[in-house]
Amino acid sequence: MNDELLIGLVSISDRASSGVYEDKGIPALREWFGRALTSPWRMETRLIPDQQASIEQTLIELCDSAACRLVLTTGGTGPAPRDVTPEATLAVAHKVMPGFGEQMRQISLNFVPTAILSRQVAVIRGKSLILNLPGQPKSIKETLEGVKDAAGQQLVPGIFAAVPYCLDLIGGPYVETDEAVVKAFRPKSAMRPTS
Repeated sequence: MNDELLIGLVSISDRASSGVYEDKGIPALREWFGRALTSPWRMETRLIPDQQASIEQTLIELCDSAACRLVLTTGGTGPAPRDVTPEATLAVAHKVMPGFGEQMRQISLNFVPTAILSRQVAVIRGKSLILNLPGQPKSIKETLEGVKDAAGQQLVPGIFAAVPYCLDLIGGPYVETDEAVVKAFRPKSAMRPTS
């Protein structure tokens, strides 16, 4: 059985995709996964404009053709007219996973009051989990890792704590994390012995 996690990273930005400025979402996620995952992984990246049809097509391609078991988007989740990432994500969904979006907003409210303007959603398509993340690298890290005190103790869990077990449940690879970055939570019955 192949336990390598293939991650699809989609940065959604009109300006970054047209070269007006450098995309910061994909490099931030690449760096974060490099620190967070201890099990094998690789990634497919896409930089696309804020167009619903293009976002839908990219998500379908990453889930159905490329077989990415985890697909993360950054950008396009606010209330502005061009922000259509949640609509595109819901359009390709087989199941909606509302807890992820609720927890992302809850985490972000510890840092900024405008977190309530975010419309991130999470869905399952086939054997793939799709998560809409914020656009800013600092916010991406916060929502994945959660809220920690000055000593690094967890105050509010980040959303990634639940991702490995979600992937187990939908038929994805067994993902392990560096607990210093984010501790994956699984029921005892779902844990594999460490080698």
